Amino acid sequence: MALPPVGSTIAMSQIQTEFGGSNPISLSEYYGQGNAPGSGAITMSEDFGGTSSAYTANFLIIAGGGGGGGWTGGGGGAGGSQTGSQSGITPATGGSWSITVGGGGGGGAYPSNASRGSNGSSSSVSGIATSTGGGAGGGYNNGASSPGASGGSGGGGGYKAGTPYNVSGGSGTSGQGNNGGNASSSSYNCGGGGGKGAAGSYGGPGGAGSALTISGLTATTRAGGGGGAGQSTNHAGGSGGGGRGARLNSTGSLAGTAHTGGGGGGGRDNRAASAGGSGVVFVTMPSGGYSGSQSGATSVTTSGGYTILEFRGSGSVNK
Repeated sequence: MALPPVGSTIAMSQIQTEFGGSNPISLSEYYGQGNAPGSGAITMSEDFGGTSSAYTANFLIIAGGGGGGGWTGGGGGAGGSQTGSQSGITPATGGSWSITVGGGGGGGAYPSNASRGSNGSSSSVSGIATSTGGGAGGGYNNGASSPGASGGSGGGGGYKAGTPYNVSGGSGTSGQGNNGGNASSSSYNCGGGGGKGAAGSYGGPGGAGSALTISGLTATTRAGGGGGAGQSTNHAGGSGGGGRGARLNSTGSLAGTAHTGGGGGGGRDNRAASAGGSGVVFVTMPSGGYSGSQSGATSVTTSGGYTILEFRGSGSVNK
């Protein structure tokens, strides 16, 4: 229940009832609560009038990227990404959020017929959302199609020995990513993996990632698709962690960047396919609402009145 509005007389006991605290009451306990500053002078009515202990927690959930296809393979699709929030949280709410962070999928084998990579693994926050792992890039297949796999973003289509050559990319998940690109109808150029910001290219680069953010978190480009294998060029991975595709008898592929959900680059003959990048989960909340109790966070930082928790592996946050 919110405290009386600005201009009203507010007692210390009312602040304690709303925000908790110990006896004897000390005003310094309430720095960062309501509209109070983190230090210095506090004005009771202006800093606490109309405020409540209830807060909103925000979540950015990125799954692991798909692995590139092997032998002559498409790029892996980026891990799906979603944002979410939960409002009205108070000390009486209780419970916790369980967090799972997905790993990147492996690259397809060489030499191996139908050498598709592996999909990335999902990331989730309990009660909020689950983001789907990126789709694997399709690999070389002698006489049959080797399409990219569907996922958060779809993997790029791999090479097929025999017409039609333009094997399809996999489908992305609505709201989480985009489709993978088709393989080229000639010249052994395979489809790029889809990214959060754009679909994978036809016989070429991975789709661009997107500048992803939630309240309190600086926007950073993540979830780029992996580049497809090329005949005479290395097709670039999409911005935001996508790995480049390999080139025939030349430069190899690259893995998706860790903790971005980027897709892995497609392989070309003995230039191996690469794995997708692992996912990541961010949780932000007003610093006055943070319980201070969590497990597994890689980092806990503050910025602009928010506490920011980054998870690169499984963990939990108490409400």
